[in-house]
Amino acid sequence: MITATQNSTIAEIVKSSNLQHIAIIMDGNRRWAKEKNLPSAFGHKKGVDALKTTLKACHKFGIKYLTVYAFSTENWNRSTDEVSFLMDLLANTIKNELAELNENQVVINFIGDLTKLNPKLQQILQNAVEVTRNNTGVRLQIAFNYGARDELVHAVKNIMKSGITPDEVTEDTISKALYTSDIPDPDLLIRTGGEMRVSNYLLWQIAYSEFLVTKQFWPDFDEQSLADAVMEFNHRQRRYGA
Repeated sequence: MITATQNSTIAEIVKSSNLQHIAIIMDGNRRWAKEKNLPSAFGHKKGVDALKTTLKACHKFGIKYLTVYAFSTENWNRSTDEVSFLMDLLANTIKNELAELNENQVVINFIGDLTKLNPKLQQILQNAVEVTRNNTGVRLQIAFNYGARDELVHAVKNIMKSGITPDEVTEDTISKALYTSDIPDPDLLIRTGGEMRVSNYLLWQIAYSEFLVTKQFWPDFDEQSLADAVMEFNHRQRRYGA
């Protein structure tokens, strides 16, 4: 258990190190369930609990932005039953948790190609964005039907449509055309589940992010896990290519 003193220390570290944005690849739900001889659905549901815990910890520690990878453009290749379950899980989670999230001043955004989702789900997600738009707490970006390469293609198309000439294109031009245009790039990228890959996630945005891979499966990730990640980040020296 983290004490009040430790909470204060971690909050001070976050402030002093200017740790604003944490991005997470929430991996290991299915392996967590398999280890316990449970259907994968149990792992995904437990993963929602882990996200709620992590979001509360971000608020407690003073972390302003949390971006999580919930469903990739490649995840459509999973079984029809699992894809359908994940769609329903997102819809039900947003509907059931929206009031509490709003009360806690969380700002909800979704990044990804939401046009591929069914209209009812799109409406649920858009409602969550509208309801929480003016809140002042942690900004939660949920990457759903998201792929970094798809995002870059989308950005390039929009840049071309705007009439900008090739000579006018800068890094800033591209950054402003991304789904994350109004938030800072991640300072820290965490991947649970032990896999050592980025999996087509925020490829542009993580150019200078610190990486932290933990073997802990996502359903087991908790406040202490986030505190440990912050402590590890505090020991890193960010060089930005220098």
